[in-house]
Amino acid sequence: MIKITFCLRRLPSMTRDAFQDYWLNRHGPLVKSHREVLRMRRYVQLHSGFDDITEKVAAARGAPAPFDGVAQLWWDSLDDLTASGRTPEGRAAGKALIEDERKFIDLANSPLWFGREHVIFE
Repeated sequence: MIKITFCLRRLPSMTRDAFQDYWLNRHGPLVKSHREVLRMRRYVQLHSGFDDITEKVAAARGAPAPFDGVAQLWWDSLDDLTASGRTPEGRAAGKALIEDERKFIDLANSPLWFGREHVIFE
C-alpha cells in the first residue's frame, strides 16, 4: 500500500471555513470523479479544528502553526500510483486536480510525501 500525505495550508486570501468548504464540497467530488483513471484506493480529508485545545497543546510543545487540513490518498502499489501518468486520461485527471488545487491551496507552503503505512494497532 502506497500513501501520499499532503499537509494543506489555505491561500492567504481565504478563511479556514471557506477553504474547508471548498475542499470538501468542490475538490473532494472532483477527486472522486477521477478515482478510477488514477487507480486510487482511498481518499480521506482531515479538517483542522478544535482551536482552543489545539492552541494549548501546541503551546505546551512549542509546535508551529497547525495545517488547515491533511489529505491522505492510497494506492495498492507503486505501479498503480504511476500508471495513470502513462495515459492521456490519467494526465488530464492530474492536470484537472492541480488546477483546482491552485484555487484554494497555498501549494508552496503545503508539504507532501509518499510513504508506506506500518499499522501498529487497529
